[in-house]
Amino acid sequence: MNAREVLATSYQALENAVAGVRDGQWDAATPCSEWTVTQVVQHAAADQLVWAGALGVGPGPAYDPFSPSGSIEGSPAELVKNAVEVGRAAWATVSDDTATVPTPLPHGELSTPVAMVMCALDAAVHAWDVAIATGQPSPIDDELGGHLLAAARQIVEPLRQWGAYAAVVEATGDPSATPVADELLRYLGRTPA
Repeated sequence: MNAREVLATSYQALENAVAGVRDGQWDAATPCSEWTVTQVVQHAAADQLVWAGALGVGPGPAYDPFSPSGSIEGSPAELVKNAVEVGRAAWATVSDDTATVPTPLPHGELSTPVAMVMCALDAAVHAWDVAIATGQPSPIDDELGGHLLAAARQIVEPLRQWGAYAAVVEATGDPSATPVADELLRYLGRTPA
């Protein structure tokens, strides 16, 4: 998978996870301990608008991605679909030979493939949060997880100081037998089980 395929797969995972939420699950707790399913969906949609804005497309979200209200006007699936469409449009403006792109991260510009995969990371991990909170299967397999983990290891550590990611969750048992997707989730402060 190249970076564009990782992004496309992650976008699809987010859309599918949100579409799979049933009535009565929107206020359910998520692996993001402070947020409900609705708040994670709001945050995930806003993340994509922030990334698009960094690339010069769209006005960005109308709310703070880190203070989601827990109330969505209209359909959550439409909120995410629209954010993903803006994200796709933004990344479509970046050619494959563009060396670096601006990002919303404190790192500033990053190599295009790393930035694209970090954007994908936001979508995929929040797809996982929603899926797990609502009894859906994990949308992150080992192939996708491996690409996301490689980018995360380059970028995530300085972001922990701002609370963007929780501390690493240590593995129990033989770490060499750990699936890559689980390693990614633990690296991002989540408990895979």
